[in-house]
Amino acid sequence: MTALFLAFFCYYLAFVSLIGLARQRTLPVPVALWLPNVVFGIVGLIFLARMERPGDRDLVGAIRGAFARWLPEQPFQPGRRLALLPQLIDTYILSNFLFYFAVWLASLVSMTLIYNFFELIGDMIHNHIPLFRVFTYLFFLAPSLISYPTLPISVLLAVLGAFGVMTKQNEVTAFKACGVSLFRLAVPVLIASVLFSGGLFAFDYYYVPSANRKQDALRDEIKGRATQTYLNPNRKWIWGAGSRIFYYKYFDPGQKLIAGVYVFELDPSTFRLTREISAERAHWSASLATWVFENGWNSDFRGTERVSTRDFQATTFPELTEAPDYFLKEAPQDKQMNFLQLDRYIRDLRQSGFDTMRLQVRFYRKFSVPLFATIMALIAVPFAFLVGNRGAMTGIGVSIAIAIVYLGVSSLFEKIGDVNQLPPAIAAWAPDAVFSLAGLYLLVRMRS
Repeated sequence: MTALFLAFFCYYLAFVSLIGLARQRTLPVPVALWLPNVVFGIVGLIFLARMERPGDRDLVGAIRGAFARWLPEQPFQPGRRLALLPQLIDTYILSNFLFYFAVWLASLVSMTLIYNFFELIGDMIHNHIPLFRVFTYLFFLAPSLISYPTLPISVLLAVLGAFGVMTKQNEVTAFKACGVSLFRLAVPVLIASVLFSGGLFAFDYYYVPSANRKQDALRDEIKGRATQTYLNPNRKWIWGAGSRIFYYKYFDPGQKLIAGVYVFELDPSTFRLTREISAERAHWSASLATWVFENGWNSDFRGTERVSTRDFQATTFPELTEAPDYFLKEAPQDKQMNFLQLDRYIRDLRQSGFDTMRLQVRFYRKFSVPLFATIMALIAVPFAFLVGNRGAMTGIGVSIAIAIVYLGVSSLFEKIGDVNQLPPAIAAWAPDAVFSLAGLYLLVRMRS
């Protein structure tokens, strides 16, 4: 299963890299298109030829044997690894599980980072971004990829891989013959998944928000977007069209509403302030094609002196042509905050009378999403024993199906909560509750 996934990854990487070379006219187009097929076709023919040789089907075993001749043989000491576990069987199962987990996690994160790298090559060349800046962006992008959904999906694949291989090789049958139940075999994996969930929550609290702020700023730089600050996610400064700067506390893309907005217009030759606009809120009027500012004031400046000030209840400034799509360039603030910062931000907005339903759903998801890892292990254990004898592709198909269903149900409840059809806590926790009950049901029904 791992070898198949690695082969597909290498083929895709070679294909994308050669197409990039062809676009830069450093390689003929027919060569770029056909070279991966030719190389992998030759490799496939070599493997087919080796299958016909008696006693020579285990290529991996042959490679291990070649290395074994050059390495001194060491006695196997199972107690040396994970000695704190109560039994040797736990060490064996947990070692297999952690191996598959590390392989899948590294593979999925690497694939996503490589995809993002090739996606940004055009922007990097167009905006003259150094290669080091792109690698820095990918470095700070990795934590968000690990936290959700890569780590929980890696747990799912690792459980299916570890127990699937054991079932295929009749090790599970041997354990059952010795009086060890399937529930007992699943204990170390379930404990490890609970620890992963706790680590994921701590990782999201201490590191992921700051990493997201950095990677969002770097992505805007690579994409050539409007400059904005990411130092404090609940206070946004963004450079507008021309020579004006926007400051606002909250932007609701659904209602096309800006809360706590300030606009500073500057003289482009001297960068002196020429006008300041302040309003409690501003909403976009499609018919007028401009923002309608409510409950505020505006002042004009000449040099360093304030010339005039005018209060208003509702007014427009037609020269402010930045449509709501202009502010959609910003990253979601909830990803740049931990749950304490997000809670303070929500309370501040609610005191100002703004609808914070969407942010409340994101707040409760800060607690429910880390449990995704434990739930995936809970569901994967029964399926692993069930599909183990049916081959690697069956396990991959089952894992993909489970992950897609979970992500779909999670997004569905999230959108229902965003439109205030469910309480935020229920919208965030409902997917975990549904899949936890399904996992417990399958676990209880499992023939041990």
